[in-house]
Amino acid sequence: MSAPVRFDRGHTDDLMTYLAASPSPYHAVANAAAKLREAGFRELSETDAWDASAGGRYVIRGGALIAWFVPEGAAPHTPFRIVGAHTDSPNLRVKPLPDTGSQGWRQVAVEIYGGPLLNSWLDRDLGLAGRLTLRDGSTRLVNVDRPLLRVPQLAIHMDRSVHTDGLKLDQQRHMQPVWGLGDDVAEGDLIAFVEDEAGLERGSVAGWDLMTHSVEAPAYLGRDRELLAGPRMDNLLSVHAGTAALAAVAAVDDLPYIPVLAAFDHEETGSQSDTGADGPLLGTVLERSVLARGGSLEDRARALAGTVCLSSDTGHSVHPNYAERHDPTHHPRAGGGPILKVNVNNRYATDGSGRAVFVDACERAGVPFQSFVSNNSMPCGTTIGPITAARHGIRTVDIGVAILSMHSARELCAADDPFLLAGALAAFLQG
Repeated sequence: MSAPVRFDRGHTDDLMTYLAASPSPYHAVANAAAKLREAGFRELSETDAWDASAGGRYVIRGGALIAWFVPEGAAPHTPFRIVGAHTDSPNLRVKPLPDTGSQGWRQVAVEIYGGPLLNSWLDRDLGLAGRLTLRDGSTRLVNVDRPLLRVPQLAIHMDRSVHTDGLKLDQQRHMQPVWGLGDDVAEGDLIAFVEDEAGLERGSVAGWDLMTHSVEAPAYLGRDRELLAGPRMDNLLSVHAGTAALAAVAAVDDLPYIPVLAAFDHEETGSQSDTGADGPLLGTVLERSVLARGGSLEDRARALAGTVCLSSDTGHSVHPNYAERHDPTHHPRAGGGPILKVNVNNRYATDGSGRAVFVDACERAGVPFQSFVSNNSMPCGTTIGPITAARHGIRTVDIGVAILSMHSARELCAADDPFLLAGALAAFLQG
């Protein structure tokens, strides 16, 4: 095995900046694209013809990004090495008629996106961010990154049973945030406010995809700052690591594969959208890449037959207060390197041959790794891995970084694990 890597907190520092600057999937792909442009990648439009030239390029569709690097002289049937991830996180999203209120409080009507730990959104200062669509069809990103909203919890004096019966939250009645005082709730107030924040004329916004986010910055935690606390690590931690890995391998000569980053939206709600892993975006991009290099459908089939995808998503570190919830012989620890996720019922896509690919990448990178399986008595989560494998016929391996507080407004991991993941991903993409 290669010598262990030396930890580089510069990667984690950059991850913290990325998390803070990416409160929505749209911001996440815009910021990842900016990093790729710095590495020489160029954006392609899906409506333009694509050429066969070598180099890095990427496509953005909504909250999804597909990026790839074509080495000099790559044959049309050259296989791909894909890092898959997702850009969305559970949160509270603004409804079509957002202006509401009650009892002298002005509120914003929100819908629950994905499966958030609702209690983690209570009594937390929230900002508002996302995408605005203007009447001419163009889009504009907006980020109100200051305390604007708050979901107030009921005082203990009015809910004495909370300690005996547990906190019970009704998603419709109890999760609507306040953002001001007054009974004069008027339709259009919130969007007019957002237009002002984005520097747009009143009435110019025709549609919106807005969501709340915690404005508390990511931070190192612990006596020796060996922990990282922050929002949206599920799964922007993997998007950031995949972006860094792709940019790094683009500078390597004689790549035997075409390295790809596929960052999808809507994983938290089932991936069934035009920007989700169960949509056609990845397959279309891979096929167009083959055809642009003069290939045929036969070349496409050959390329996909030799392709491997690492589906990178955060996983569960053993919890010190709930160790019995884990499999008794599999206790992934924060700080122990990436985890290999296995489920024989195909909730994860990993099999023995995929494990060998991941082990090889970790050994070449000098990165330790761990294995994760769920406790047999508990249902197992899933990822984009099985979807990618089934939709494209691609050998897929599920991996990630072990964290605590998954789906909380603020999650926790070991500060060095993101760097270890990026190293393993770079070795995998390099082949």
